[in-house]
Amino acid sequence: MKRRSFISTVAVASTIPLFKPVFVNALSKSDFIRPKALKRGDTIGIIAPATAVTDPDQIGKAIEALNYFGLNYKIEKNVLKGEGYKTRTTEKRLDDLHFMFEDKEISGVFCLRGGYGSAQLLDKIDYDLIKKNPKVFIGYSDITAMHLAINKFSGLITFHGPVLLSGFSNYTADYFSKALFNTNPIGKIVNPESKSGIRLVHPTRTIKPGKATGKLIGGNLSIICSLMGTPYEIDTKDKILFIEDVGEEPYRIDRMLTQLRLAGKLNTAAGIIFGECNECNSDGLNPSHIWDYSLGEVLDNIFKNLNIPVFYGLTFGHTSDQITLPVGVDAEIDADERTLNIIEAGVI
Repeated sequence: MKRRSFISTVAVASTIPLFKPVFVNALSKSDFIRPKALKRGDTIGIIAPATAVTDPDQIGKAIEALNYFGLNYKIEKNVLKGEGYKTRTTEKRLDDLHFMFEDKEISGVFCLRGGYGSAQLLDKIDYDLIKKNPKVFIGYSDITAMHLAINKFSGLITFHGPVLLSGFSNYTADYFSKALFNTNPIGKIVNPESKSGIRLVHPTRTIKPGKATGKLIGGNLSIICSLMGTPYEIDTKDKILFIEDVGEEPYRIDRMLTQLRLAGKLNTAAGIIFGECNECNSDGLNPSHIWDYSLGEVLDNIFKNLNIPVFYGLTFGHTSDQITLPVGVDAEIDADERTLNIIEAGVI
């Protein structure tokens, strides 16, 4: 199969085979692989494993972000085809993913956006190919499905962080650089201190006090729950679980957290961070009024009986100031101070 990719200055062509899905056993802690750190001048492979992007202005924004970090790029034609995930077959999206990991010129694989469709790839991904070609892989939201699967079956440290169409505030860009371009651990993470009038834009709150250490695992709550009962189900035992969502009514958050509680995913974790949940209390967006509880009340009710540290409000996921989190590294949660300390680098 002949494929064409476009780099910022030159087009290249390659021939690659179709891959059959390759499953390996879930890896132990000592088996995790860290990709090489990025540097200016590296080439990034742009993929859209979920929803497509066809607007040239949106593509321009993605390229602008890469230019800021001094990165070149290749983008597969499949990324630009169609008006949504359904117009690009699973095989084409999978082909893009495999192509970028196999291409020796590519140093990192960046997702253009989230949306819907990543889970359709999971049972067809060549996890052994990814394991043999470790690279920085980053995205969030629907991309959570790929983080959980690749982390579990390839043993690769991946990065829950901005997609190329994210806003990239200075705060976002700073943590993006710390995570991907620096071989030192990110260190202690605190929310930005920006205010709207007298109030913090990104407040945090302790739900259950305490401290704990464990491997980081998590992502979008809706996606995590959608993978329960599959081979890609999240493993939270002795880990620091980070979860977030957007535009979900409180009763839906309660339903998903209750599912995780009943499945034993909450009480076996070492600690939990529930990130910002933008528009999760919005009557205008979610008018059903099925339940009277607020998001804060839901979180208190779900987490109050856990004997582990829990806090709310760290800015990862669907938020304007976004932290990049290495999935699978050692970290420390301090729910009293409402901080997360990344004590292991995600890159080498």
